[in-house]
Amino acid sequence: MASKVKTISHCINFNDVKAAYEIIKPFIHRTPLIQCSAISKLAGCNIFLKTENFQKTGSFKIRGATNALSHVAKKDSVKCVVTHSSGNHGQAVAKAAYSFGIPAYIVMPTTSPQCKKDAVKSYGGIVIECKPTEHDRVKMAETVLAEKGGTFIHASQTPQVMAGQGTLAMEMLEQNPDLDAIVAPVGGGGMISGIAVAAKALKPSIKVYAAEPEEANDCYLSKINGYRTPLKKTPVTIADGVKVTIGENAWPIIRDLVDDVITVSEEEIKQATVLVWERAKLVIEPTSGVGVAAVIGKKLLSAKGFDNSVKNIGLVLCGGNVDLCSIAKLLGA
Repeated sequence: MASKVKTISHCINFNDVKAAYEIIKPFIHRTPLIQCSAISKLAGCNIFLKTENFQKTGSFKIRGATNALSHVAKKDSVKCVVTHSSGNHGQAVAKAAYSFGIPAYIVMPTTSPQCKKDAVKSYGGIVIECKPTEHDRVKMAETVLAEKGGTFIHASQTPQVMAGQGTLAMEMLEQNPDLDAIVAPVGGGGMISGIAVAAKALKPSIKVYAAEPEEANDCYLSKINGYRTPLKKTPVTIADGVKVTIGENAWPIIRDLVDDVITVSEEEIKQATVLVWERAKLVIEPTSGVGVAAVIGKKLLSAKGFDNSVKNIGLVLCGGNVDLCSIAKLLGA
């Protein structure tokens, strides 16, 4: 007798994403969906870049953070919000919290780019540094939460955050209904899971692909194994925004709705990032380069579900908060 597979329901649905979009519209930019002929030529498809590097706080994270803070702000007892972040989520929470008049404590690894730490402070956030491991980030956030008595906003597993990130897919399909696939980087899984929920609801035929560094390939391994497979140690990758493991809330959605995961090398990420700087004239961070590398390296062509019918691909440039001091390193100088 075949064993029964336990069904795990998803923590968000398309109605959550639609509701989030109405909430966050006054607080975010509707970022352009643009083309770069050089990137499309290398990819062999029509590539449409969703330029979240132009988004408020410099990344897509403001979408989820704003939706989450809007719900927190409704509580009379709220004292503050606490989160841990390598940078972009921290900036977004700090700005969103400021908009709603709520203090924000942001736990950040000592290795986070200085530009991201400075940005958190400029938005009114209080930065608390910790050792650069996921374990230490979690423990420090728990300590701060216990001391301050606030509300925790996870970067990728809080349902309201995930729903907010899903608004990316709504905008992209409004801007170009002919998209056949969407590609986005994956770290904790909040963005790709939100995108998958919205995209598959709006256009069931669309393909959704996650892109991931080879050095931080827990999502890839999880899809192969059929169960969440966290890495045993903190990965070393230039894409600092995706060093975390996919979370328990994101995993069931990724398992069910994300068509495949493409992994790319550190050198491919560097080359893709520099390509966007030089040819698209856009300032992106290396985490954005992960998705670009998956597309221009032709690895997408062998992904599950990819065939000749996939001609128009939406590619999420998730952020542009690059540490300018690291540019020489990326260029190999």
